[in-house]
Amino acid sequence: MTSLVLASTSASRQAMLTAAGVPFEALAPMVDEAELKRALAAEGTDARGTADALAEAKAVKISRKLPGALVLGSDSVVALDDGTMIDKAPDRETLARQLRMLRGRTHRLVSAAVVAENGTPVWRFVGVARLAMRDFSDVFLEAYLDACGDVLLGSVGGYHIEGRGAQLFARVDGDQFTIRGLPLLPVLDYLRTRSVMPI
Repeated sequence: MTSLVLASTSASRQAMLTAAGVPFEALAPMVDEAELKRALAAEGTDARGTADALAEAKAVKISRKLPGALVLGSDSVVALDDGTMIDKAPDRETLARQLRMLRGRTHRLVSAAVVAENGTPVWRFVGVARLAMRDFSDVFLEAYLDACGDVLLGSVGGYHIEGRGAQLFARVDGDQFTIRGLPLLPVLDYLRTRSVMPI
């Protein structure tokens, strides 16, 4: 069986692969995401292109060090309809401000996955979900932040739709895996073609 390496320390992505029965090991890609995002923004790259480029950078960096392994990189970007992109919040105050900006509006969450082999991308997929956030109260927001704590800072958008974060939304168009940070079903399809998973 071919080995799979996840170029990520994301607990959500690891949990999805583990729950799906995918054998893998996880390694931190050590990519300077902030610098790469600045360069992509300067080039006018949209949310889809940004997520894809970040996923590729992670997969390729690890892949160059592990000849013969399949390396999966993934990244997610939250974007408003006007093209504004939202990054992971560094603290509770920033997250609260972001969620107030999103409430009562629809936004997109773009999750890209790229598989690299021997330092070269060999497969990619970009999933897009549209999420309508309900017009929740400040009282609800504070209770949500209190209940979930700093774990929210690890996810772009600051919501865990698999848990209490479901209460943030009025409507969701797209699959939950994409929203959680990995377009899992297409990834599984590809892994079966590469004998990482049984057909």
